[in-house]
Amino acid sequence: MAYEPAAAPFDIEEARRVLAEVFAPWVQDLGLSVVGIECDPPANAAADWQPGAILHMAFSDRLCRHGGIVCGQALMALADTAMVIAVLAANRGYRPMTTVDQTSHFMRPVAQSDVIADARVVRLGRTMSFGRITLSSSADNKPVAMVSSAFAML
Repeated sequence: MAYEPAAAPFDIEEARRVLAEVFAPWVQDLGLSVVGIECDPPANAAADWQPGAILHMAFSDRLCRHGGIVCGQALMALADTAMVIAVLAANRGYRPMTTVDQTSHFMRPVAQSDVIADARVVRLGRTMSFGRITLSSSADNKPVAMVSSAFAML
């Protein structure tokens, strides 16, 4: 089934619809949810404010490697998915894209905890877009990974 963009502006409900309808079934199995999107800076935004999205990945033993540690593959898929939603928020609507590069720096393991992805668009371009994602354990709100990514805009 092809995704049909909504006529309404890109808001959190549209972001949730994209997550449910556009991504591969195995991404759906990660248990991701869109917690928030930011298309416009808030009134008190800092000069370096960037549009973005916040996604939540619920803890599941199915996402863990031996020892109960959430596997890097699940964390990288969370980061990639969060960045797609962030780019769509910055673009104010759906636009096809594909990942060109993703570099992940794992800082510490996350075990028995949900994970929060805070994805920010560094540059939204006509042909390429770039972003950064911070993954944090929801148990203590400490970062577990930093990710940078680049997307070709199709």
